[in-house]
Amino acid sequence: MELVYQDLGQGITCIETYYQRPNLACCYMLEDQGEVAFIDTGTARTVPLIMALLERKGISPGAVKYVMPTHVHLDHAGATGQLMELFPNAQLIIHPYGARHMIDPTKLIAGSIAVYGEEAFKRDYDELKAVEESRVIEARDGYQVTLGQRKLLCLDTPGHARHHLCFWDEQTQGFFTGDTFGISYPEFNTDQGGFVFLPTTPVQFDPDAWHQTLDRLMSYSPQRMYLTHFCRIEQTEAFARELHRQIDDYVDIARNADPDHRYQSIHNGLNSYFRRKLEEHGCQLSDSEIEGLLELDLGLCAQGLEIWLQRQA
Repeated sequence: MELVYQDLGQGITCIETYYQRPNLACCYMLEDQGEVAFIDTGTARTVPLIMALLERKGISPGAVKYVMPTHVHLDHAGATGQLMELFPNAQLIIHPYGARHMIDPTKLIAGSIAVYGEEAFKRDYDELKAVEESRVIEARDGYQVTLGQRKLLCLDTPGHARHHLCFWDEQTQGFFTGDTFGISYPEFNTDQGGFVFLPTTPVQFDPDAWHQTLDRLMSYSPQRMYLTHFCRIEQTEAFARELHRQIDDYVDIARNADPDHRYQSIHNGLNSYFRRKLEEHGCQLSDSEIEGLLELDLGLCAQGLEIWLQRQA
């Protein structure tokens, strides 16, 4: 895989991780005063790209101070163990609910295989490696990370997952949001700007908590959001309003699903919903192109909403 990255200014580099396809997932390198952190990691297959970037920029692996997954879903944290082995001075910053899965990934592997299947797990994630407990910092809400002269504030941000952190970077007035501020694939950009949607990936969708999380993020008046899916977006107030609407719309789609064919009914409802949204957004892509971009997300979102309905019952 070719190393593809964008220098976003103020010490932030966005790295293509090639998860599933280009422009689907990225991770970020932060540099300040000779110290380096990685926010999200991609999968084990991303590791050679990260090491190539360090070499290209003339940065020693020993300069990496932190590895900081926003949460333990494998497109965000799958390479954590490998990177910790390669970065001898790094500490892992992780949500307290996610720490045990980084120290012993057995249940995380089993859960991922249950969702994706063993063949897909091996193809997409290769393997997960454990992290030494002594190198793990459980970052509770309000924990502050110092990188050079830069301060990163860790916020507990449930809604997508109970083990989710967002990182506030005061220097750029921006959040590194993982999945909490949605997905915005560049292929859906139009003259109206970017297109965002919520990922209700199994198994912890919580609409009430997500509304509260969005309000909390916006209380910082962020100027930009650094998404894992995909890269930096601005117009944060308009996107926050849209995400609030989508939470409620998803709940309606789930609750109105055919109880005898719940998953397929939710899937069909989401598909129609996004086609209408994209048409309103001025998207000119063909049906087959849209299907290719949304196929994975529609399936995972439908699974997540179905599981949420089961929990409600």
